[in-house]
Amino acid sequence: MDIIVVEGGQRLSGTVAISGAKNAALPILASALLTGGECTYTNVPDLQDIRSILLLLESLGATTSADGNTVTIDAANLAASEAPYDLVRKMRASILVLCPLVARLGYARVSLPGGCAIGARPINLHLKGLERLGASIEIRHGYVEARASRLKGADIYFDTVTVTGTENIMMAAALAEGTTVLRNAAREPEVVALADVLVQMGADIQGAGTSVVTIQGVSQLKPTRAEIIPDRIEAGTFMAAAALTGGDVTLTNCRPDHLSAVCDKLQQAGINLDPKGTTLRVTADRPIESVDVRTQTYPGFPTDMQAQFMVLMSCAQGQSIIKETIFENRFIHVSELRRLGADITVSGDTAVVRGVKALWGAPVMASDLRASASLVLAGLVAEGVTQINRVYHIDRGYERIEEKLRQIGASIRREKA
Repeated sequence: MDIIVVEGGQRLSGTVAISGAKNAALPILASALLTGGECTYTNVPDLQDIRSILLLLESLGATTSADGNTVTIDAANLAASEAPYDLVRKMRASILVLCPLVARLGYARVSLPGGCAIGARPINLHLKGLERLGASIEIRHGYVEARASRLKGADIYFDTVTVTGTENIMMAAALAEGTTVLRNAAREPEVVALADVLVQMGADIQGAGTSVVTIQGVSQLKPTRAEIIPDRIEAGTFMAAAALTGGDVTLTNCRPDHLSAVCDKLQQAGINLDPKGTTLRVTADRPIESVDVRTQTYPGFPTDMQAQFMVLMSCAQGQSIIKETIFENRFIHVSELRRLGADITVSGDTAVVRGVKALWGAPVMASDLRASASLVLAGLVAEGVTQINRVYHIDRGYERIEEKLRQIGASIRREKA
């Protein structure tokens, strides 16, 4: 098993390219199931989650190939409609094959996703939406079985905002008969990216990026070629790294407009940002100021940046309050940050962070994807050496993070435990 070793104290400087967004790529790759023919996707990040969904698509009978950051999928000859537990348990996003299979084949049997360290993420909204489109749903022996001869358009209200739920039902509605209206839909850039790809395939979708999305179903979709949007969370993580180290880092291949809430909080903390098109220069030339944060659905401050921002506030002047409103267990990284010297007190969904003069290196354990990123960030500024275990978490969402950090001056390496 790999570990990441960070020697703190290096100022980051230089240019780093942001990879394609995992959370955009996963539903877009799943959408290839909606059509019979070869789809090609560029700027796909080389990550474990991407490899997992390609294995799942292959198990259904699709042919896939990857050449660097270009992935080709041909789902013309699907041979199965079951997503087995052994594959689904590795990644919750596997549920994204449910609706494309029902829409295309009329039947799907998909294992229920397992638990998640950061909190419960039930799929009941996916199932309710699919039922509203006319599918019959049964849950037996740990599997969801869904059937429909042809899905029918419907008016669907999501009780809570759900990104994957919006994406799943949007894919189903693209091939449904009639008009579907999704209300209280997720507004994330990844949802818009999926809608854009579906439109390229021939779907009729209006309103993506707003809370009301209207889909006029079509009888079939055609293969397409699409580029995956940049990863806004990876970009935010490198912005935090530059800020923590008093650095001067320019991000390329990024979308600053997808990071408005993060940019606003960083500027409040005293960080200088200079966006120009698809580049963003981040400079830090004065002490970090404390800023309060409340995570929210897009366009609010993303929960996926909460752990990284907590590290920044641990090194800020004064006290900040961080309120987590999305996932109930998303403070599990706090105990590890305390091992590095952070002063954090948690009560329910609120963390009080008091800035300290210095963090110190120590062995720590990653508990989830974003928690692992926060430990790497803390290691960049900690005195001495920080050893991060269970780095397979970080490999799920960051493409070659140690290489990218090394190229802008970090002392970081990957070793075998």
